[in-house]
Amino acid sequence: MTNNKNNIQKIIKSNKGIITSTQVTEAGIPRRCLTNMVESGKIYKVDRGIYALNEAWEDELYFLQYRFSKGIFSHETALYLHGMTDRTPISYTMTFPFGYNTGNVKKQGIIAKISTIETYELGIITLPSPAGNQIKAYDIERSLCDIVKVRHKADIQVINQAMKTYATSKEKDIAKLIKYADKLRVKSKVLKYMEILL
Repeated sequence: MTNNKNNIQKIIKSNKGIITSTQVTEAGIPRRCLTNMVESGKIYKVDRGIYALNEAWEDELYFLQYRFSKGIFSHETALYLHGMTDRTPISYTMTFPFGYNTGNVKKQGIIAKISTIETYELGIITLPSPAGNQIKAYDIERSLCDIVKVRHKADIQVINQAMKTYATSKEKDIAKLIKYADKLRVKSKVLKYMEILL
């Protein structure tokens, strides 16, 4: 039992104070050890299958990613993670593949977007959350294409700031941006922005 607890502590330390029941199972530790540690006050239950040390900094983005593993942080949330907007999102936006039931997602206050199977995986990367845990988001080029879609109704100031920041960035990849814009059917809009800014 003590050995199991030590192993749990090791996982928690390497995971910035967070552990999931999946990680415990994969390590060959009985899940009841988590329950025992909650009862003894060593850790607390954040959500179903997610546990943390009492002093751990709650990483809401990481928890949401764990809970809705098919969700990719997108739109303004992705721009925020990339440092392309100084506005902290009031609600997080995640994109899911076509056919995914977003009922529980919306109950959590998340703005849920649906993507076709062909474009869902376009531009997925992993990057650190503000708390330093790895989460999945769309890259900058995909995020810029997503926010100019008519159905999305993004704040024009957010779009303008993100486009200006991108246009002056040394990391910009215009060829990739145009390729994505073509696939996501927003090429004319994206070109209009780039013609003005470049």
